[in-house]
Amino acid sequence: MIQLLVSRTQSLKSDVLSGLTVALALVPEAVAFAFVAGVDPLVGLYAAFMVGLITAAIGGRPGMISGATGALAVVMVSLVADHGVEYLFATVVLMGIFQVLAGVFRLGKFIRLVPHPVMLGFVNGLAIVIFLAQMKQFQFMDDDGAIKWLQGEQMFVMLGLIALTMAIIHFLPKFTRVIPSTLAAILAVTLLVIGLDLDTRTVQDVLADMTGNADATIAGGLPQFHIPMVPLTLETFQIIVPYALILAAVGLIESLLTLTLIDEITETRGRGNKECIGQGVANVTTGFFGGMGGCAMIGQSMININSGGFGRASGISAALFLLAFILVGSGLIEVIPVAALVGVMFIVVIGTFEWASLRLWGKIPRSDLIVVIAVTGVTVWQDLAIAVIVGVIISALVFAWKHASHMSFEVRDEYDTKVYFPNGPLFFASIQTFRDQFNPKFDPPEVIVDFANCRVMDHSGIEAIESLAERYDKAGKELSLRHLSPECCKLLNKAGSLVEVNMIEDPSYKVADDRLA
Repeated sequence: MIQLLVSRTQSLKSDVLSGLTVALALVPEAVAFAFVAGVDPLVGLYAAFMVGLITAAIGGRPGMISGATGALAVVMVSLVADHGVEYLFATVVLMGIFQVLAGVFRLGKFIRLVPHPVMLGFVNGLAIVIFLAQMKQFQFMDDDGAIKWLQGEQMFVMLGLIALTMAIIHFLPKFTRVIPSTLAAILAVTLLVIGLDLDTRTVQDVLADMTGNADATIAGGLPQFHIPMVPLTLETFQIIVPYALILAAVGLIESLLTLTLIDEITETRGRGNKECIGQGVANVTTGFFGGMGGCAMIGQSMININSGGFGRASGISAALFLLAFILVGSGLIEVIPVAALVGVMFIVVIGTFEWASLRLWGKIPRSDLIVVIAVTGVTVWQDLAIAVIVGVIISALVFAWKHASHMSFEVRDEYDTKVYFPNGPLFFASIQTFRDQFNPKFDPPEVIVDFANCRVMDHSGIEAIESLAERYDKAGKELSLRHLSPECCKLLNKAGSLVEVNMIEDPSYKVADDRLA
């Protein structure tokens, strides 16, 4: 049974009103992302409805909003351009299958590998991307097809309405919480524009600019079941698999990072693997109903949380309201001034950006600061998935370098024997330090290496021990190895006979090596 509310302190009324607010802001974004992907606006709207509805109902994070997103659209555009929209639908179905498999095999847990500096860069970069995306609403196309900025009265009216929207959202909760402040701001600004007959751009104007049709509308019917019309051949499979894998990865990374962010804001915990399955089921479904697929939307999720929508009913109602707009309410949505929606997104930008990160200069390690800046920059320059991968790689390399420097040695002479005591992890980054400590040419005839305070972490560490054994063998000297784990002994080929086994004192730990798989 679907749990509509997160806790008893939340009301169905708050979730439904928050869902209405989200639906109002979803329309122009879904249409815009459809054009980025090179498909009809209804393809984006249907995706926002179906993905939003299904993930809200069965996903792993109540209160999180999903739909058509720019991160996926930029990947889809070349597929649509080269092969057509039917190949996109087939790819979305396969993308969903990959996401379901990721959840079944519990791969969602790997989001824990994303360090905090990467999360900071992620939210900061996304806030900047959302802000920059609003700039196109201050522009228009002249009769010659050139893009120009709004001038004079139009610009002042636009800025004034944005400021009014932001003021209502900020100050209204201090007086009443009967209605979400975001919804109140959109309604108030819309009524003001209609009542005073102000000259400002509306959602319908945006549709007209995108389509080139002055009578463009979001009106449509119910999505229809549609099997993608592509040939079932190996060639088709070879075309769609790379796109499906990329889309599945990008969608899950964005969804799981958004889930983690909402967890921190609400001080609750979502279920990553369940979210993977929910996203997958949603995309398989939307692929068979003529949608472009989607994933979690951080901007809409923040609007939802800020409006009090913490339960599953908020996402479900947002999807249903969106469908109602498509079927019967397109005229009401198309008169909403763009300035009201831009004001809402500016509030989202302010709430999303981690302002405290600006005070971190000189207070955190330089490597962490580099990660924050790098992830922020790559998110703005490329996309979220690449930025997160870059951030994780940088963090992993910094981690390896720091731990490589932890390798130290203690050397003792016991009668005619020299004993080495390595301290720290022995892995790919520290093996050079390990090798440099030994000099078989000048060591006595008997040498012992005691690994009591050293852990062999990977295959590189095993190879370093093998190489050390060969060096002493060539020098004609006896080498003994103490306190290695049973796994290390199992992996040692040439040096295995040099190990002194002590069942009581020898440690037990795992070594990262494919031969043990």
